[in-house]
Amino acid sequence: MKRSPLLHAELSQVIAAMGHGDMLVIGDAGLPIPDGPRRIDLALMRGVPLVTDVLKAVLSEMQVEGIVVADEALGDAKKLPDWYPQSLGIAPQTVSHEEFKRRTAKARAMVRTGECTPYANIILVAGVSF
Repeated sequence: MKRSPLLHAELSQVIAAMGHGDMLVIGDAGLPIPDGPRRIDLALMRGVPLVTDVLKAVLSEMQVEGIVVADEALGDAKKLPDWYPQSLGIAPQTVSHEEFKRRTAKARAMVRTGECTPYANIILVAGVSF
């Protein structure tokens, strides 16, 4: 029996089907979603749910070996934003915003949150649990 937090059914299904190296994008309400990746729209209203809320739930289910963020997300000081999951101990790979959008087209799925903070977008690269 599953004892971890309840996860959106469609999101849980995507995570269960992910293979090593597959990408899952969690983005703000303004991130364009290209044709191709499965679209999972969790936005209920402005600010609900936040990227941090979705990340916490996803990370309870998904083994992550890599993280990609747009360099704008880290700001001029190159400090990690509030929504970044520091607990993973994985240094993010930073890419240009255009490269970030190109990579989203190759993702297995894109999750749209209600976050309205510019560049609150992250690509999680699936790892293996052993």
